[in-house]
Amino acid sequence: MGKGVKAAVIGGVFAVMVGGAGYGAYNLVSALDGDGGGTGGVAAENKSGPPDKDEVEETTAKFFTAWEKGAAATAASYTNNDGAAEQLLTAFGDDAHITGVKITPGAARGATVPYTVKAKVAYGGKSKPLSYKSELKVVRGLTTGRALVDWQPSVVHPGLKKEDTLVTERSATPPIEAVGRDGSELTKEKYPSLEPVLDTLRDKYGDKAGGTPGIELVIRHTGDGAPDTPLLTLAKGKPGKLTTTISPGAQAAAEKAVERFAQSSVVAVKPSTGEVLAVANNRTDDFNAAFQGEAAPGSTMKIITAAMLIDNGVTSMNGPAPCPDTAVWQSQAFKNLTGMKPDESATLANSFMRSCNTAFIKLIDEKPLTDASLTQEAEERFGLGQDNWKTGIASFDGSVPAVDGPDRAAGAIGQGQVQMSPLNMASVTATAITGAFRQPYLVSPELDGRELARARGLRASTAAQLKQMMRLTATQGTAARAMAGLGGDIGAKTGSAEVDGNARSNSWFTGFRGDIAAAAMTEEGGHGGDAAGPIVAAVLRTGG
Repeated sequence: MGKGVKAAVIGGVFAVMVGGAGYGAYNLVSALDGDGGGTGGVAAENKSGPPDKDEVEETTAKFFTAWEKGAAATAASYTNNDGAAEQLLTAFGDDAHITGVKITPGAARGATVPYTVKAKVAYGGKSKPLSYKSELKVVRGLTTGRALVDWQPSVVHPGLKKEDTLVTERSATPPIEAVGRDGSELTKEKYPSLEPVLDTLRDKYGDKAGGTPGIELVIRHTGDGAPDTPLLTLAKGKPGKLTTTISPGAQAAAEKAVERFAQSSVVAVKPSTGEVLAVANNRTDDFNAAFQGEAAPGSTMKIITAAMLIDNGVTSMNGPAPCPDTAVWQSQAFKNLTGMKPDESATLANSFMRSCNTAFIKLIDEKPLTDASLTQEAEERFGLGQDNWKTGIASFDGSVPAVDGPDRAAGAIGQGQVQMSPLNMASVTATAITGAFRQPYLVSPELDGRELARARGLRASTAAQLKQMMRLTATQGTAARAMAGLGGDIGAKTGSAEVDGNARSNSWFTGFRGDIAAAAMTEEGGHGGDAAGPIVAAVLRTGG
């Protein structure tokens, strides 16, 4: 995009700030100029209350007529933020190369008017028709009383958000044909939750996959650095083939599983290699929470805490880990789930499979453990928290900070300042059952020469104990109901994490079956086995 477009976007941001933070001042200056909309006419009668039917019809008619003519400044004068509106409406013609605009309004719903835009996009000797629907709202100017279009970027196109703009150009990166590990094509039509992943893969690897660029109308997201969103292809480029680690069978199961629960995410990996087999999200936004989410993982964190206890000689799988009703750490009391019976003679395996909070909190005060012990275990053994994972797309590496006070105890049970994503917890399970940390990846590092993160991994005896405790949890403990019916070598750990302001806890679950490990999180999903458990079990059932 040329310098002119960037300047237009910056100008648009400035205008939004003036129109939002200093709206009263903006209208006062406009009122002194005459009409409050930037046209310099005679001030309108100072009315109040919502615009009436005639005002809504008159304002939208004038706005649409000016927009159709390409008169950006005039159209913007009928809005309540003429600076931002003029920048985007100018880009509509100059940068997006959209002409022949015809706007057909629908029946107004009060002050809201739906409409259809039909036009043509022409660039580089290529042209195509463009058609889409949007809507606007007419509001009363605060100081002038004029009926004005309430300016939002979505007025120009429903896909536009703050700081976005429209551009038609020869694409910066060629299209890609992303394929799974079996060579079959991965499309957003077949795997809807892969859409943001596929956009990111094209943005990062389009110029490395051997394709040639085409000509496209795109939404350019200048504010958050996200890849362009294609809207219309005028000339197809030649796609380059990009091989990913995705297993179509596991991906299909993941897509279907997350549909059952709102705000859910799941990741599956191959423990023997670190390859990502599936990534799916069911969210109200395009955020890839499966890879980039940052949330307290609840009792799934006890996998790492148990490893710390074993590695430091505090206890072992069959060693003591008493489970009282309450454990007090530096004057703060911690309790177990309601209904859990205390067991002062419990072993670590028993407290792990029942997910007893107090057992783990009582043991973290034992020597030689320090405030940094959990952090060291997470970083050195499980490869977490060092901001060096290179999965092929953006991802969060987990965070287990060294803390003192109540947060040290909370961290041992996956609360406090500990933060994880489903990708992190799938990797934790993979490390726990193999003893080796293999950084998860979606695209082979051989494609671009990136170096994967490394960590020491676990001693064989520690990994063997963790794997057995997870087996017990999946067959006799808190994960047994979710894992019921799965054959083969299985193991799991449940978790629930309290979040301030939420009525229910987040549901976490991680498990393995043979050479596939998966982890899921559902916001406000309740206990680990309630929502996240069935998601993981459905993915494990495919066998990868």
